[in-house]
Amino acid sequence: MNLFEHYKKLLSKYGAQGWWPLIELHKNNINPTNTGSMNGYHPNDHSYPKNNKQIFEICLGAILTQNTSWTNVEKAVMNLNDLNVIDPYKIIDESEDKIKLAIKPSGYFNQKYKKIIEFCKFFIKLKENQIPTREELLELWGIGFETADSILLYAYRIPVFIVDTYTKRFLISLDLIQKDWDYNKIQELIENDLGKNIKDDQKVIIYQEFHALIVEYNKRIK
Repeated sequence: MNLFEHYKKLLSKYGAQGWWPLIELHKNNINPTNTGSMNGYHPNDHSYPKNNKQIFEICLGAILTQNTSWTNVEKAVMNLNDLNVIDPYKIIDESEDKIKLAIKPSGYFNQKYKKIIEFCKFFIKLKENQIPTREELLELWGIGFETADSILLYAYRIPVFIVDTYTKRFLISLDLIQKDWDYNKIQELIENDLGKNIKDDQKVIIYQEFHALIVEYNKRIK
């Protein structure tokens, strides 16, 4: 098995994805994906996020994308931006009804509101430039493995591979895993295999791109 070869094939076919899309970059009109309407992608520019606001925006998106498509998350994030509340203090201070209405497109808005509020409180307590641990994130109500790893990889640039439905589907199609494999077992397989072919300083970039490419691949084969 050589997942790095599969990564290179997807990259050659679809090109750099530039995840995570950010509102601040929306004006750049960059969207290399086949689906979704939001611009703000940054293909081949791996310097993001560049500030605390962008970090927080990615964390919000990671929570909102639970059990829904990214196109629905885009609507919710843009609604929050229209309210000028892409900020943990402002979300907490804003009325519950307004926040729930804003995030309604992402579904399960009552639960997600509670998750967001809990995360905002946690985020505020972080010291400047402090990176939360996976264990700390998993202790938060409503944060599971996939959300925690999305936050770590895209918001904090920690090399952990995200195992979502798309990842499982992709690996099953290659006959590399069984349907009953759990999250951590799949993640360990991916990271160990990629680790044979890439250097440590390449992991964040390749993990980000590979995950985004797998998502794009699955969307296009429907």
